[in-house]
Amino acid sequence: MANGVARSPTGGGARLVKLIERFGGVNAFVAASAPDLRRAGLKDDSLEAIRHFDESLLRQDLEWLKAPGHTLMTWNDERYPSLLRNLSSPPAALFVDGDVDVLWQPQLAVIGSRNPTSGGRDNARDFASELTRQGLTITSGMADGIDSEAHMAALDAGGSTVAVLGTGADVVYPASGRSLARRISERGALVSEFPLGTPARRTHFPSRNRIISGLSMGVLVIEAGLRSGTLITARLAGEQGREIFALPGSIHNPMAKGCHRLIRDGARLVENVSEILQELAALAGRMAVDLQQRNVDDAPQGLESDAGHPKLEDSARGAADGLEQAPWESDPDYLALWDCLGYDPRPVDAVIEKCGLTARAVSAMLLMLELRGMVEAHPGGAYSRKKNRGI
Repeated sequence: MANGVARSPTGGGARLVKLIERFGGVNAFVAASAPDLRRAGLKDDSLEAIRHFDESLLRQDLEWLKAPGHTLMTWNDERYPSLLRNLSSPPAALFVDGDVDVLWQPQLAVIGSRNPTSGGRDNARDFASELTRQGLTITSGMADGIDSEAHMAALDAGGSTVAVLGTGADVVYPASGRSLARRISERGALVSEFPLGTPARRTHFPSRNRIISGLSMGVLVIEAGLRSGTLITARLAGEQGREIFALPGSIHNPMAKGCHRLIRDGARLVENVSEILQELAALAGRMAVDLQQRNVDDAPQGLESDAGHPKLEDSARGAADGLEQAPWESDPDYLALWDCLGYDPRPVDAVIEKCGLTARAVSAMLLMLELRGMVEAHPGGAYSRKKNRGI
Protein backbone atom coordinates (compact mmCIF):
# COMPACT_ATOMS: atom_id res chain seq x y z
CA MET A 1 0.00 0.00 0.00
CA ALA A 2 2.79 2.40 0.87
CA ASN A 3 4.23 1.87 -2.61
CA GLY A 4 1.05 3.17 -4.21
CA VAL A 5 0.98 6.17 -1.89
CA ALA A 6 4.62 6.97 -2.67
CA ARG A 7 3.82 6.91 -6.40
CA SER A 8 0.58 8.94 -6.19
CA PRO A 9 0.53 12.38 -7.91
CA THR A 10 -0.69 14.29 -4.84
CA GLY A 11 1.17 17.52 -5.49
CA GLY A 12 4.05 17.32 -3.03
CA GLY A 13 5.20 15.78 0.20
CA ALA A 14 3.61 18.33 2.54
CA ARG A 15 0.14 17.82 1.11
CA LEU A 16 0.42 14.04 1.24
CA VAL A 17 1.68 14.18 4.83
CA LYS A 18 -1.34 16.27 5.83
CA LEU A 19 -3.68 13.77 4.20
CA ILE A 20 -2.00 10.85 5.96
CA GLU A 21 -2.25 12.67 9.29
CA ARG A 22 -5.90 13.50 8.68
CA PHE A 23 -6.81 9.86 8.15
CA GLY A 24 -4.61 8.53 10.95
CA GLY A 25 -1.86 6.75 9.01
CA VAL A 26 -0.96 5.35 5.60
CA ASN A 27 -3.15 2.24 5.86
CA ALA A 28 -6.19 4.23 6.98
CA PHE A 29 -5.56 6.74 4.22
CA VAL A 30 -5.47 4.02 1.58
CA ALA A 31 -8.55 2.29 3.07
CA ALA A 32 -10.66 5.48 3.16
CA SER A 33 -13.68 5.68 0.87
CA ALA A 34 -13.49 7.57 -2.40
CA PRO A 35 -16.03 10.22 -1.24
CA ASP A 36 -14.01 10.84 1.94
CA LEU A 37 -10.80 11.19 -0.06
CA ARG A 38 -12.45 13.60 -2.48
CA ARG A 39 -13.82 15.66 0.39
CA ALA A 40 -10.25 15.84 1.72
CA GLY A 41 -9.22 17.43 -1.57
CA LEU A 42 -7.75 14.43 -3.40
CA LYS A 43 -8.17 14.67 -7.16
CA ASP A 44 -9.31 11.83 -9.34
CA ASP A 45 -5.87 11.09 -10.82
CA SER A 46 -4.39 10.70 -7.33
CA LEU A 47 -7.34 8.62 -6.21
CA GLU A 48 -6.92 6.35 -9.21
CA ALA A 49 -3.18 5.94 -8.52
CA ILE A 50 -3.88 4.88 -4.93
CA ARG A 51 -6.89 2.67 -5.64
CA HIS A 52 -5.50 0.92 -8.73
CA PHE A 53 -1.78 0.35 -8.61
CA ASP A 54 0.18 -0.22 -11.78
CA GLU A 55 0.78 -3.91 -11.16
CA SER A 56 4.05 -4.00 -13.09
CA LEU A 57 5.45 -1.05 -11.14
CA LEU A 58 4.22 -2.55 -7.89
CA ARG A 59 6.00 -5.81 -8.66
CA GLN A 60 9.19 -3.91 -9.47
CA ASP A 61 8.96 -2.01 -6.17
CA LEU A 62 8.35 -5.17 -4.17
CA GLU A 63 11.23 -6.94 -5.91
CA TRP A 64 13.55 -4.03 -5.08
CA LEU A 65 12.39 -4.02 -1.46
CA LYS A 66 13.24 -7.71 -1.08
CA ALA A 67 16.95 -6.97 -1.43
CA PRO A 68 18.96 -6.54 1.79
CA GLY A 69 19.27 -2.92 2.85
CA HIS A 70 16.35 -1.69 0.75
CA THR A 71 13.63 0.14 2.69
CA LEU A 72 10.53 2.24 2.01
CA MET A 73 10.12 4.49 5.04
CA THR A 74 6.86 6.43 5.28
CA TRP A 75 6.34 9.64 7.23
CA ASN A 76 4.61 7.88 10.15
CA ASP A 77 7.38 5.26 10.45
CA GLU A 78 9.12 5.52 13.86
CA ARG A 79 12.47 5.43 12.05
CA TYR A 80 11.67 8.61 10.10
CA PRO A 81 14.39 11.18 10.95
CA SER A 82 13.36 13.72 13.56
CA LEU A 83 14.99 16.75 11.91
CA LEU A 84 13.33 15.93 8.59
CA ARG A 85 9.92 15.40 10.17
CA ASN A 86 9.96 18.97 11.50
CA LEU A 87 10.24 20.60 8.07
CA SER A 88 7.32 22.60 6.72
CA SER A 89 7.30 20.28 3.68
CA PRO A 90 8.70 16.88 4.72
CA PRO A 91 8.80 14.07 2.14
CA ALA A 92 5.88 11.70 2.64
CA ALA A 93 8.09 8.67 2.05
CA LEU A 94 11.74 7.85 1.50
CA PHE A 95 13.28 5.02 -0.48
CA VAL A 96 16.52 4.06 1.28
CA ASP A 97 19.31 1.87 -0.04
CA GLY A 98 21.57 1.27 2.95
CA ASP A 99 21.36 1.69 6.70
CA VAL A 100 18.27 3.68 7.78
CA ASP A 101 19.81 4.28 11.22
CA VAL A 102 22.50 6.44 9.58
CA LEU A 103 19.75 9.02 9.01
CA TRP A 104 19.58 9.50 12.79
CA GLN A 105 23.27 10.19 13.13
CA PRO A 106 24.36 13.85 13.48
CA GLN A 107 24.92 15.09 9.95
CA LEU A 108 26.56 18.04 8.26
CA ALA A 109 25.87 18.78 4.60
CA VAL A 110 28.99 19.51 2.55
CA ILE A 111 28.07 20.97 -0.81
CA GLY A 112 29.51 23.07 -3.61
CA SER A 113 30.29 23.46 -7.27
CA ARG A 114 30.20 20.66 -9.82
CA ASN A 115 33.30 22.25 -11.37
CA PRO A 116 35.48 23.20 -8.42
CA THR A 117 39.07 24.32 -8.50
CA SER A 118 41.76 21.92 -7.34
CA GLY A 119 41.91 23.92 -4.11
CA GLY A 120 38.17 23.48 -3.65
CA ARG A 121 38.54 19.72 -4.04
CA ASP A 122 41.33 19.71 -1.47
CA ASN A 123 39.22 21.69 0.98
CA ALA A 124 36.24 19.41 0.50
CA ARG A 125 38.37 16.35 1.22
CA ASP A 126 40.15 17.93 4.19
CA PHE A 127 37.01 19.24 5.89
CA ALA A 128 34.92 16.11 5.22
CA SER A 129 37.72 13.87 6.54
CA GLU A 130 38.17 15.83 9.75
CA LEU A 131 34.43 16.25 10.32
CA THR A 132 34.08 12.49 9.94
CA ARG A 133 36.86 11.89 12.47
CA GLN A 134 34.99 14.19 14.85
CA GLY A 135 31.93 11.92 14.66
CA LEU A 136 29.74 13.64 12.07
CA THR A 137 28.09 11.94 9.11
CA ILE A 138 28.63 13.78 5.83
CA THR A 139 25.52 14.39 3.72
CA SER A 140 25.49 15.62 0.14
CA GLY A 141 23.90 15.10 -3.27
CA MET A 142 26.42 12.79 -5.03
CA ALA A 143 26.91 15.29 -7.85
CA ASP A 144 30.27 15.61 -9.57
CA GLY A 145 32.70 17.94 -7.88
CA ILE A 146 32.48 18.98 -4.23
CA ASP A 147 29.62 16.57 -3.40
CA SER A 148 31.46 13.47 -4.60
CA GLU A 149 34.75 14.57 -3.03
CA ALA A 150 33.01 14.97 0.33
CA HIS A 151 31.34 11.55 0.12
CA MET A 152 34.59 9.81 -0.82
CA ALA A 153 36.58 11.57 1.88
CA ALA A 154 34.07 10.51 4.54
CA LEU A 155 34.25 6.90 3.41
CA ASP A 156 38.05 6.95 3.16
CA ALA A 157 38.18 8.30 6.73
CA GLY A 158 36.22 5.28 7.92
CA GLY A 159 32.92 7.06 8.47
CA SER A 160 29.39 7.05 7.09
CA THR A 161 27.86 9.28 4.44
CA VAL A 162 24.35 9.97 3.13
CA ALA A 163 23.61 10.79 -0.51
CA VAL A 164 20.24 12.37 -1.28
CA LEU A 165 19.31 11.73 -4.88
CA GLY A 166 17.33 13.67 -7.47
CA THR A 167 16.42 10.35 -9.11
CA GLY A 168 14.88 7.11 -7.94
CA ALA A 169 17.00 5.25 -5.39
CA ASP A 170 17.78 2.65 -8.06
CA VAL A 171 19.06 5.19 -10.61
CA VAL A 172 22.65 6.44 -10.43
CA TYR A 173 23.21 9.98 -11.69
CA PRO A 174 25.69 10.81 -12.98
CA ALA A 175 26.39 7.34 -14.37
CA SER A 176 30.08 7.78 -13.58
CA GLY A 177 29.16 7.59 -9.90
CA ARG A 178 28.19 3.91 -9.86
CA SER A 179 31.22 2.83 -7.84
CA LEU A 180 30.68 5.64 -5.34
CA ALA A 181 26.97 4.83 -5.03
CA ARG A 182 27.82 1.21 -4.23
CA ARG A 183 30.28 2.28 -1.51
CA ILE A 184 27.72 4.66 -0.01
CA SER A 185 25.00 2.00 0.14
CA GLU A 186 27.42 -0.33 1.93
CA ARG A 187 28.65 2.22 4.48
CA GLY A 188 25.83 4.74 4.66
CA ALA A 189 22.62 5.35 2.73
CA LEU A 190 21.30 6.44 -0.64
CA VAL A 191 18.02 8.30 -0.10
CA SER A 192 15.28 9.47 -2.45
CA GLU A 193 11.71 10.68 -2.19
CA PHE A 194 11.16 9.88 -5.87
CA PRO A 195 9.64 6.58 -7.02
CA LEU A 196 11.97 3.86 -8.25
CA GLY A 197 13.00 4.27 -11.85
CA THR A 198 12.65 8.07 -11.82
CA PRO A 199 15.28 9.62 -14.12
CA ALA A 200 17.20 12.81 -13.42
CA ARG A 201 15.23 15.96 -14.18
CA ARG A 202 16.25 19.55 -13.53
CA THR A 203 13.06 20.20 -11.54
CA HIS A 204 13.90 17.40 -9.06
CA PHE A 205 17.04 18.95 -7.63
CA PRO A 206 15.57 21.86 -5.65
CA SER A 207 13.26 19.32 -4.00
CA ARG A 208 16.24 17.07 -3.28
CA ASN A 209 18.17 20.01 -1.84
CA ARG A 210 15.59 20.64 0.91
CA ILE A 211 16.14 17.05 2.10
CA ILE A 212 19.93 17.46 2.11
CA SER A 213 19.66 20.50 4.38
CA GLY A 214 16.69 19.07 6.28
CA LEU A 215 18.59 15.96 7.37
CA SER A 216 21.58 18.02 8.47
CA MET A 217 22.35 20.21 11.45
CA GLY A 218 24.11 22.65 9.17
CA VAL A 219 25.43 23.22 5.66
CA LEU A 220 29.05 23.85 4.71
CA VAL A 221 29.54 25.50 1.30
CA ILE A 222 33.03 24.93 -0.09
CA GLU A 223 32.87 26.65 -3.49
CA ALA A 224 29.91 28.04 -5.42
CA GLY A 225 29.36 30.45 -8.27
CA LEU A 226 26.81 33.24 -8.00
CA ARG A 227 24.26 31.24 -10.03
CA SER A 228 25.00 27.90 -8.43
CA GLY A 229 22.23 25.60 -7.23
CA THR A 230 24.31 25.30 -4.08
CA LEU A 231 23.03 28.72 -3.04
CA ILE A 232 19.48 27.37 -3.23
CA THR A 233 20.40 24.65 -0.74
CA ALA A 234 21.98 27.25 1.54
CA ARG A 235 18.86 29.42 1.35
CA LEU A 236 16.66 26.42 2.19
CA ALA A 237 18.95 25.60 5.11
CA GLY A 238 18.49 29.11 6.48
CA GLU A 239 14.72 28.84 6.16
CA GLN A 240 14.86 25.53 8.03
CA GLY A 241 16.80 27.08 10.91
CA ARG A 242 20.05 25.30 10.07
CA GLU A 243 23.51 26.78 10.48
CA ILE A 244 25.17 27.97 7.26
CA PHE A 245 28.95 27.89 6.97
CA ALA A 246 31.02 29.12 4.05
CA LEU A 247 34.71 28.99 3.19
CA PRO A 248 36.17 32.26 1.90
CA GLY A 249 38.38 32.25 -1.16
CA SER A 250 40.35 34.44 -3.50
CA ILE A 251 38.56 37.49 -4.87
CA HIS A 252 39.84 36.36 -8.27
CA ASN A 253 38.18 32.94 -8.04
CA PRO A 254 34.68 32.94 -9.59
CA MET A 255 33.89 29.83 -7.55
CA ALA A 256 34.38 31.84 -4.35
CA LYS A 257 31.85 34.54 -5.21
CA GLY A 258 28.87 32.49 -4.02
CA CYS A 259 30.54 31.86 -0.67
CA HIS A 260 31.35 35.54 -0.31
CA ARG A 261 27.73 36.45 -0.96
CA LEU A 262 26.58 33.96 1.67
CA ILE A 263 29.02 35.46 4.17
CA ARG A 264 27.76 38.97 3.41
CA ASP A 265 24.20 37.67 3.93
CA GLY A 266 25.02 36.26 7.38
CA ALA A 267 26.63 32.85 6.85
CA ARG A 268 29.41 31.95 9.28
CA LEU A 269 32.86 32.37 7.78
CA VAL A 270 34.88 29.33 8.84
CA GLU A 271 38.52 28.42 8.45
CA ASN A 272 38.66 25.19 10.44
CA VAL A 273 36.48 22.35 11.71
CA SER A 274 36.50 23.45 15.35
CA GLU A 275 34.56 26.60 14.43
CA ILE A 276 31.84 24.44 12.90
CA LEU A 277 31.63 22.09 15.87
CA GLN A 278 31.23 24.98 18.31
CA GLU A 279 28.25 26.32 16.39
CA LEU A 280 26.58 22.91 16.04
CA ALA A 281 26.68 21.93 19.72
CA ALA A 282 23.24 23.21 20.75
CA LEU A 283 21.38 21.70 17.78
CA ALA A 284 23.26 18.41 18.21
CA GLY A 285 22.12 18.33 21.81
CA ARG A 286 18.50 18.78 20.81
CA MET A 287 18.90 15.96 18.29
CA ALA A 288 20.28 13.72 21.04
CA VAL A 289 17.24 14.52 23.18
CA ASP A 290 14.99 13.56 20.25
CA LEU A 291 16.85 10.26 19.99
CA GLN A 292 16.28 9.57 23.68
CA GLN A 293 12.61 10.53 23.47
CA ARG A 294 12.18 8.20 20.52
CA ASN A 295 13.55 5.31 22.58
CA VAL A 296 11.85 6.08 25.89
CA ASP A 297 9.84 2.84 25.78
CA ASP A 298 12.83 0.58 25.40
CA ALA A 299 15.99 2.51 26.33
CA PRO A 300 17.58 4.00 28.27
CA GLN A 301 16.03 2.44 31.39
CA GLY A 302 15.20 4.65 34.36
CA LEU A 303 13.94 7.62 32.36
CA GLU A 304 10.27 7.18 33.27
CA SER A 305 8.60 8.22 36.50
CA ASP A 306 5.17 9.14 37.81
CA ALA A 307 6.01 12.74 37.02
CA GLY A 308 6.73 12.05 33.35
CA HIS A 309 10.27 12.13 31.98
CA PRO A 310 12.22 14.51 34.24
CA LYS A 311 15.61 13.38 32.99
CA LEU A 312 14.61 14.01 29.40
CA GLU A 313 13.33 17.41 30.44
CA ASP A 314 16.63 18.13 32.19
CA SER A 315 18.47 16.99 29.08
CA ALA A 316 16.36 19.20 26.85
CA ARG A 317 17.08 22.22 29.04
CA GLY A 318 20.75 21.30 28.92
CA ALA A 319 20.72 21.22 25.13
CA ALA A 320 19.26 24.69 25.06
CA ASP A 321 21.80 26.02 27.60
CA GLY A 322 25.01 24.42 26.36
CA LEU A 323 24.16 20.92 27.65
CA GLU A 324 24.72 21.91 31.28
CA GLN A 325 21.98 19.73 32.81
CA ALA A 326 22.52 16.38 31.06
CA PRO A 327 21.82 13.29 33.23
CA TRP A 328 24.94 11.12 32.95
CA GLU A 329 26.12 11.59 36.54
CA SER A 330 23.27 9.52 38.03
CA ASP A 331 21.60 7.68 35.16
CA PRO A 332 22.39 3.93 35.41
CA ASP A 333 22.49 3.52 31.64
CA TYR A 334 25.04 6.27 31.17
CA LEU A 335 27.11 4.62 33.89
CA ALA A 336 26.74 1.23 32.19
CA LEU A 337 27.79 2.73 28.87
CA TRP A 338 30.77 4.41 30.49
CA ASP A 339 31.88 1.10 31.98
CA CYS A 340 31.86 -0.40 28.47
CA LEU A 341 34.22 2.24 27.15
CA GLY A 342 37.97 2.24 27.60
CA TYR A 343 40.80 4.51 26.57
CA ASP A 344 41.45 2.42 23.47
CA PRO A 345 38.98 2.80 20.56
CA ARG A 346 36.18 0.23 20.62
CA PRO A 347 33.75 -0.30 17.70
CA VAL A 348 30.29 0.94 18.53
CA ASP A 349 28.82 -2.50 17.71
CA ALA A 350 31.02 -4.02 20.42
CA VAL A 351 29.94 -1.31 22.88
CA ILE A 352 26.26 -2.01 22.15
CA GLU A 353 26.71 -5.75 22.57
CA LYS A 354 28.58 -5.37 25.84
CA CYS A 355 26.31 -2.83 27.54
CA GLY A 356 23.03 -4.41 26.41
CA LEU A 357 21.33 -1.16 25.34
CA THR A 358 19.72 -0.52 21.97
CA ALA A 359 21.76 0.91 19.11
CA ARG A 360 19.70 4.10 19.02
CA ALA A 361 19.97 4.65 22.76
CA VAL A 362 23.75 4.20 22.63
CA SER A 363 23.97 6.61 19.68
CA ALA A 364 22.06 9.25 21.64
CA MET A 365 24.18 8.90 24.75
CA LEU A 366 27.50 8.81 22.88
CA LEU A 367 26.54 12.01 21.12
CA MET A 368 25.77 13.73 24.43
CA LEU A 369 29.04 12.52 25.97
CA GLU A 370 31.02 13.54 22.90
CA LEU A 371 29.59 17.05 23.01
CA ARG A 372 30.71 17.30 26.62
CA GLY A 373 34.24 16.29 25.63
CA MET A 374 34.03 13.03 27.60
CA VAL A 375 34.33 10.56 24.72
CA GLU A 376 36.17 10.70 21.42
CA ALA A 377 35.05 9.41 18.03
CA HIS A 378 37.55 7.51 15.89
CA PRO A 379 37.57 6.40 12.24
CA GLY A 380 35.47 3.34 11.52
CA GLY A 381 32.74 4.19 14.02
CA ALA A 382 34.80 3.51 17.15
CA TYR A 383 34.69 5.41 20.46
CA SER A 384 36.89 5.76 23.50
CA ARG A 385 37.01 7.73 26.73
CA LYS A 386 39.00 10.93 26.63
CA LYS A 387 42.00 10.93 28.92
CA ASN A 388 41.47 12.52 32.32
CA ARG A 389 37.71 12.71 31.86
CA GLY A 390 35.08 10.75 33.73
CA ILE A 391 31.48 10.70 34.88
